[in-house]
Amino acid sequence: MKPLIIDPTEDTPMIYFHPQEGRFEISKSSLPENAVEFYNPIIQWLKAYSVSPNKQTVFDFNLEYLNTASSKQVFEVIMQINNISHNSDVTIRWHYDSIDEDMLGLGTRFSHLVNVNFEFVEYDSDDALDFE
Repeated sequence: MKPLIIDPTEDTPMIYFHPQEGRFEISKSSLPENAVEFYNPIIQWLKAYSVSPNKQTVFDFNLEYLNTASSKQVFEVIMQINNISHNSDVTIRWHYDSIDEDMLGLGTRFSHLVNVNFEFVEYDSDDALDFE
């Protein structure tokens, strides 16, 4: 299956779905003007992937920020991932900054709505700063 790669912009996240590499990632910020339009090709790709997925599929969500419209579409993405779990051993890794309770809470709510393995990966954005 052909990979789906969308470079990030100021308003849209990076999408990197590459079955041959076994890498499936959504990262950066998501606040597109039209979230439904942006996420529709992603959802369609996931529907096609669900027909013959890898034996194991790990999705990394590393979103720094998403607006309300995006959170609804990310939920739709997660529901498609849930469908993939019928034919693949699926794990969702939800990355969140240690000080971002909202992103942790959103991931927690999503985890209760699907029947896939959900891992929470905490990071500390302050660790990226180096003041030597």
